[in-house]
Amino acid sequence: MTPAPGGGVLRIGNASGFYGDRFDAVREMLTGGELDVLTGDYLAELTMLILGRDRMRDPGLGYARTFLRQLEDTLGLAVERGVPLVVNAGGLNPAGLARAVRELAAGLGLPARVAHVEGDDVTARGGWGEDVLTANAYLGGTGITACLEAGADVVVTGRVTDAALVTGAAAARFGWDAGDPADRDALAGAVVAGHVLECGTQATGGNYAFFASEGIDVRRPGFPLAELHRDGSSVITKHPGTGGAVTVGTVTAQLLYETAGARYAGPDVTARLDTVRLRADGEDRVRIEGVRGEPPPPALKVGLTRLGGFRNEVVFVLTGLDVEAKAALVREQMEDRLDAAPGGRPAEVRWTLARTDRADAPVQEEASALLRLVVRDADADRVGRAVSGAAVELALGSYPGFHVTAPPGKGAPYGVFETAYLDAAEVPHTAVLPDGRRMPLPPPRATRPLEPVAEPPLPEPLPQESLDATRRAPLGAVAGARSGDKGGSANIGVWARDERTWRWLAHTLTADRMRELLPETAELPVTRHVLPGLRALNFVIGRILGEGVASQARFDPQGKALGEWLRSRRIDIPEELL
Repeated sequence: MTPAPGGGVLRIGNASGFYGDRFDAVREMLTGGELDVLTGDYLAELTMLILGRDRMRDPGLGYARTFLRQLEDTLGLAVERGVPLVVNAGGLNPAGLARAVRELAAGLGLPARVAHVEGDDVTARGGWGEDVLTANAYLGGTGITACLEAGADVVVTGRVTDAALVTGAAAARFGWDAGDPADRDALAGAVVAGHVLECGTQATGGNYAFFASEGIDVRRPGFPLAELHRDGSSVITKHPGTGGAVTVGTVTAQLLYETAGARYAGPDVTARLDTVRLRADGEDRVRIEGVRGEPPPPALKVGLTRLGGFRNEVVFVLTGLDVEAKAALVREQMEDRLDAAPGGRPAEVRWTLARTDRADAPVQEEASALLRLVVRDADADRVGRAVSGAAVELALGSYPGFHVTAPPGKGAPYGVFETAYLDAAEVPHTAVLPDGRRMPLPPPRATRPLEPVAEPPLPEPLPQESLDATRRAPLGAVAGARSGDKGGSANIGVWARDERTWRWLAHTLTADRMRELLPETAELPVTRHVLPGLRALNFVIGRILGEGVASQARFDPQGKALGEWLRSRRIDIPEELL
């Protein structure tokens, strides 16, 4: 990619939000309209664990094999149209995937120039504790920039930040320098655009709180793209004729996804989310502008995965009358058997009763509640036959209507995600160029420790007469929400669609009110961040996901539906807002 410091527009798209996303999206994006660069995000905390287990079975693996299959009938299109592909599908083995792409290109007779970025894998340095399977630093976009400037058609990375796929490509086009204060705001704008694009169709109506009330057809939403400008401003849009929608609401929802406070830290720049301004720019077009940037923190985040032990689960179905008594009976029976198990009781035993039943139900499933037993232990035997056998043996001698949702099985391994930090100078960020040359990338020249931002002034509250006339209704009648996971924590971003609702929401939905509405958070740390420019509140709930998504600590292990649970809770809302 030839740098164009003088200006121009970079049309950069996304074709994957996770490992397993829509397979045809690469072809759809390459053929659906004008495009300069196509990115794909294949990595998540859980994905690193999956790839780590792949690598244990075969050291030649450790990358997202889906991407290679996608290229079989699209690499020629990308080369022909001059659209570089930038993906983090390299996972734990970017060199291995780059080699496989070269072999594929040779087999297809294509002159594809392939480069990769490495250095994020810091597992071998040790000191991470026992049973660590993977340890990967979150790199920035400078390696991607170097690869594109060297003429790469395909750039494969390992663990970079999701937004780095966009910032790296943008810096190659516009000649930005991450160390130059004059380029800091532009880079921050690209980070924000990258965060909007990274989860694919979540920016175009997918998983959107108001899809029904706003009449958005999300049966097959199109993937997003950003028209990125030299000053870092951008327009989020999608190819013509594709499904879904791009609105201020869909973009706001994605901006709040898996973020925390006003400072959104990255390896190249810290973007200030409290400076983001959104406005409609035509049909399916939303302009992002005003983003300010600050120096990045001196340390890089390191994601650690390890095998946490073994887990088993049995779900008992309790139908009809006396649900509480039935639950008490089977729980007492199972507890006695677990206590008497030859190998000893599992280290962790957790029961949850979900009252999904309702009285006088016309459908049997609607008359049934679910009693879930989850056990964990470092010893597979303690959660295997000792648990599943005990559950099966109760079949003819427990509560009336005894059955389970699935036959109990052996214990399965589960993973744990943890976060550590390394000084950026200790991580060997390296670009391996298409001709094989290795280019070390220096750490940031200027850094700033990450500090919380003082809470901004709240908007003027609604007048008392507006608060006197209220109606009890679901919070979601007036507010949107989106939630997601960050290690063992989860965030819930809540936003208002108009100024008067924002004036009410900002004064009503406090951290204490959140604990009341979601009782499972009552004993957990809840931090509220105020983002007036987005008319949004962002709540970070610590420890709610235990040791991360791979540990499956909750019914909703990634916290994806926490926001919708919150929206379903009833609260006194001013009549004029409904």
